[in-house]
Amino acid sequence: MSKDFKETLCLPKTDFPMRAGLAKKEPGLIEGWEEIDLHSLMLKKNEDKPSFILHDGPPYANGDIHIGTAFNKIIKDFIVKFKSMRGYRCPYVPGWDTHGLPIELKVLKGEGVDKDSIDPVELRRRCTDYALGFLDSQRSQFRRLGGVGDWENPYITLKPEYEAAQIGVFADMVEKGLVYKGQKPVYWCIDCQTALAAAEIEYGDETSPSIYVAYSMPDVAERIPEVAGRDVNVIVWTTTPWTLPASMAVAIHPAYEYVFVPSGDSVYLLAKALIADVEKTTGMTFGEPLATVKGAELEKVEAVHPFYEDRKTPVLLADYVVLDTGTGCVHTAPGHGVEDYETGVRYGIEVYNPVDPTGRYLPETPLVGGMTLDEGASLVLKTLTNNGRLLGQLEILHSYPHCWRCKKPVIFRSTDQWFVNVAQFRQQALDVIENEVKWIPDWGKDRIYNMVRDRSDWCISRQRVWGVPIPVFYCQDCGKMLLDPDAIRLVQQKVKERGGDVWWQESPEELLGDLCKCPSCGSGNLKKEKDIMDVWFDSGISHFAVLENRPELSWPADLYLEGSDQHRGWFQTSLLTSVATRGVAPYKAVLTHGFIVDGKGKKMSKSIGNVVAPQEIIDTNGADILRLWVASTDYKNDIRISKTIIRTLSEEYRRIRNTARFLLGNLCDFNPSTDFVSEAEMSSFDRWILSRLNRLIKRVTKGYDSYEFHIPTVSIHQFCVNELGSLYLDAAKDSLYADALNFKGRRAIQTVMWRIVTALSTMLAPVLSFTSEEIWRELRKIDESLEKSVFLADWPLFDERADDEDLEKKWSAVIKLKGAVSRALEAARGRGEIGQSLEAAVSVVRPDGDVSDYLSREDWEYVTIVSSFKWVDKEGDGFVEDQDTGYKVLVENAPGDKCPRCWKYVTEVDEEGLCPRCQSVMRG
Repeated sequence: MSKDFKETLCLPKTDFPMRAGLAKKEPGLIEGWEEIDLHSLMLKKNEDKPSFILHDGPPYANGDIHIGTAFNKIIKDFIVKFKSMRGYRCPYVPGWDTHGLPIELKVLKGEGVDKDSIDPVELRRRCTDYALGFLDSQRSQFRRLGGVGDWENPYITLKPEYEAAQIGVFADMVEKGLVYKGQKPVYWCIDCQTALAAAEIEYGDETSPSIYVAYSMPDVAERIPEVAGRDVNVIVWTTTPWTLPASMAVAIHPAYEYVFVPSGDSVYLLAKALIADVEKTTGMTFGEPLATVKGAELEKVEAVHPFYEDRKTPVLLADYVVLDTGTGCVHTAPGHGVEDYETGVRYGIEVYNPVDPTGRYLPETPLVGGMTLDEGASLVLKTLTNNGRLLGQLEILHSYPHCWRCKKPVIFRSTDQWFVNVAQFRQQALDVIENEVKWIPDWGKDRIYNMVRDRSDWCISRQRVWGVPIPVFYCQDCGKMLLDPDAIRLVQQKVKERGGDVWWQESPEELLGDLCKCPSCGSGNLKKEKDIMDVWFDSGISHFAVLENRPELSWPADLYLEGSDQHRGWFQTSLLTSVATRGVAPYKAVLTHGFIVDGKGKKMSKSIGNVVAPQEIIDTNGADILRLWVASTDYKNDIRISKTIIRTLSEEYRRIRNTARFLLGNLCDFNPSTDFVSEAEMSSFDRWILSRLNRLIKRVTKGYDSYEFHIPTVSIHQFCVNELGSLYLDAAKDSLYADALNFKGRRAIQTVMWRIVTALSTMLAPVLSFTSEEIWRELRKIDESLEKSVFLADWPLFDERADDEDLEKKWSAVIKLKGAVSRALEAARGRGEIGQSLEAAVSVVRPDGDVSDYLSREDWEYVTIVSSFKWVDKEGDGFVEDQDTGYKVLVENAPGDKCPRCWKYVTEVDEEGLCPRCQSVMRG
């Protein structure tokens, strides 16, 4: 008999490395998925199963991905993979948004030209090349994240079939009378020289002048006799002095109390509640009111413009006037504000806009003609000062709308634009939000509900070239418009055949054929609309263009998933186009995540150097660490990331990986087809850990189902640390290493380990996709009958029948005792009385109850990992009471000799020092 006993131990052997090296290994795994066309195999596996459609919101093809877009794509991948493994046919078609102002401006700047000096078709060709270049770059970066999908056949908004579908939706809206052209104030970017939608607006702090201006009221005494013979003025407040040349009225609230108060030789009208504030701000002193009236009593009283003395500015009533600042009397310019516009329309006031697209006053504008807005504002303030109309001025810092592209402040400017009449179907949209869609988290419903409730009509026109044309014609003889669904659908067919460029390439006669005729005068002398559609209209119809035109997809989508900013963007525009044309939502559920911030909760900014790039994490740690970060977050709020957070997650990952490594290593001699042991033949300990696994499956599955992705990863990590690492596997080493190769108890443990590692690899697969595939490849070396990829495996199912409450209760008590023994052993080790736990003999005072009968003496030794364990009826010298459990425990040095093979101390050894068990194994 050889004395090299180590050679007879069944030590773990595996090719699954301890060091992850993910950054280097992951690209090879991606290549493997692409070689077998994993996405197609996943679809084929579930081809006869129910479908689950997650419709991808299109990222903008204009730059590399950032940490926010990486987060979004990864969380989508979790869902697609989980649903597929759960038995759903889950095609994932990624998409890209490729039209719009940012790309057009980038191309124009890069080429050093302006849009009026380059042929539109040539500009569009260059924009196409630019967008497709970044699309390819982003696609490669998304693939590197580990996402599975139809990457070679994405939907792209510049494709002819997509543009044609968009024009078809426009035609449907026209047919329903939901599209009109009108002059209304819209967000206007002077720098970009185009209208903007609400979704293209970002708010930031801006310093503006807050001024108090006196508009004289020469005829007010006819309504209010108490001020007869006095110089009466209404104090108007504004933060946009540049709009005063367009001031056409004064708005007050009908229900507020307004007072006429004397100050010096004049009388001033303002809201009673704001007297003290105005005195403090302007330095004026007011006397006792001469008259107090409700705002409604002053309706249509005329005031006079403060520097255009021939312009009457009537007092109008408006519910939007508030008392939180100002005077309660608001300067009203219908050409420069949505609420002002609505008030003007209601009272028949001219919608006057003296500002051109470049941000200059029209040449014919009195006083300020030809000036920039800043120059005009300065002159307005100087004029008001000189004529005594400026009563007070200060600077205020307030939230102000900025352009999403150039980041500069925007203005409201009344222009001819195309609108979708949201007012006609707003209530229907609100009902759909309230009753038809599941919003995750719940607050998403209130957010989008309030936005839709308060929004104005949707401005869908843009004064650019790079986009889908608005297919409308105008008669050059009588000026009438040809807004006809049939004509639009003719253009739609042309676009489907040749792309959107055809609008710029063909004449109206070529586009329309026999329909090229003015509906009013019959002339065929038509011209084309120059505006294109808002890019939010582009993406907002993707549910039609993609879900209804791809045979593997279906409408409506089961899920939309984007950041919370999309409640005013893609979520909303998709809803509006769907409700307008179909009367229902385009999605069954909407999941929202927050924004990415740094470890201290600050917004990421290149200027302060706290930006974390996904490529940097991937190159250093691997994509699985990035994926683990996504899963570990509470995505409902702002999401933090930092190097410290990634380092902590790397430690958690390492524990999971090393657990898998241990399990695989101890399966090196296991053949599932011949060595599998039934649960009936297993020990209570084996059956308990399988019970814990069964409950883990239930908890993990519920976490994925409810989109709570931290539950699976946290639960699995805790299972690896607690139930496995600290309990089952720690104790199982003795049998795995020292028992005979085919000992039933050892094979039972390996059966348990096989079941655990296969379950863990599948449950981790949606999150730790690369690591799970690595594990699966090792499992296939043991059992070649397994599926080609972990993502083709069936999801482990919770077995209600295997949920054994009595077994759980029993082992809860056993683990409680083990904890007491472990603490006693640690204390003895700290005193230098023992080294390893196998050097100890443990005695425990038998408690009330039957816990002492749960296991045999040998099993108690096995679970507590000591050489000797016994129950005693009463304590003696040296017993210590465990503070957590009350157990009284005595730790002594184990009697006998140390077996050189299994390291247990026994009283009976052979001439080579082997214990009886090891003797039997060696002889065998």
